[in-house]
Amino acid sequence: MDTLLQPTAFGLPSDTGGKDLGIFMPIANGGWILSSTTPVIDGSYEYNRTAALLAEEIGLDFIMSMAKFRGYGGRTEHWHCALDSLVLMSALAAQTERVRIWTTFHTLLQNPAVAAKMIATLDHVSHGRVGLNVVPGAYKGEFAQMGAWPQDIGHDERYDLATEWLRDIKRLWTEPSVTAHGRYFTLEDCQSFPKPVQTPRPFIVAAGMSERGMRFAVEETDAIFIGGRDDDELRSVSLRAKDLARQAGRHLRTYAMLILIIEDSDAAGDATVARFREGFDEGAFQGMLRSYGMIDAEIGRENAFTARARTGITGPYVAGSPDTVTRRMTQMMERCDLDGMMLIFPDYKLGLRRFGDEILPALRKRFLTTVAA
Repeated sequence: MDTLLQPTAFGLPSDTGGKDLGIFMPIANGGWILSSTTPVIDGSYEYNRTAALLAEEIGLDFIMSMAKFRGYGGRTEHWHCALDSLVLMSALAAQTERVRIWTTFHTLLQNPAVAAKMIATLDHVSHGRVGLNVVPGAYKGEFAQMGAWPQDIGHDERYDLATEWLRDIKRLWTEPSVTAHGRYFTLEDCQSFPKPVQTPRPFIVAAGMSERGMRFAVEETDAIFIGGRDDDELRSVSLRAKDLARQAGRHLRTYAMLILIIEDSDAAGDATVARFREGFDEGAFQGMLRSYGMIDAEIGRENAFTARARTGITGPYVAGSPDTVTRRMTQMMERCDLDGMMLIFPDYKLGLRRFGDEILPALRKRFLTTVAA
């Protein structure tokens, strides 16, 4: 195999053919289900600390937090209270020893030199476990409230800005001095010390389903979060992303998000889903559409994201017994050629414990780390 296509080693199972498993941190109240009948997720530091320590205890590979600046409203005031991603993950880095710590930065909000130092500092705090989730900016309502939504920069141009931003950061992590006169950022003999602990640099991930978003991930990151209406579409997206990366002489990991509703039986899982849907918060759903700048509800156009959110459950999910959840996760990773999954639980305290005891051992056995011949 061409050495250019070998994955860069970041201390993850996917370095050598395994599957990376982690959690989407419950950084905001309400979690990822728009309902008044779910277990209480308050988004507090204590709740997140418990989730992080459980993730480390059961042997997950990473924990990742989003960056959120405005909630969706509704009767549940969904995501009304959200902790800061970098500050939270810095605190959790000092509380953990092994699990990878991935934090989120919006490229519209931070100067690259400031971001480079923040991430390098977190890499030192975590002793080389930090990762960066790059978001070029898609939440119009959040940014407009603080005067940070650029009306003259369109969708594709935001990825141009993010590319310049990230390339500046990569240089600041490795070069003694950086001078760069770009379209969006100017660095003049800019120095950034200390450098990150990790070599060649911290892990970088992004999400992007558009043509431009995928190209950004292919060219600049180590992994991409993807989605699809069904397994066929998810597989198609995964294969396309990896093929584009191969054409560019790079290796790209693909991850999917999955909500796990673990019950004693499939019937109990179906009942739990029905209960969640009975509490659907229509007001929070409308707030979500406004925040994302979507007008699907007004013009009648549906997509995978809004179709799921309209039921209250905002992402793909599996509900049922531990055996059912294990089979579904195995099926998705194998059929869709995924390198890992980012997991969400309606109740992180109970869900992570059951996942660690009843599901994770079988997945680790199934996807043993292998080295390509």
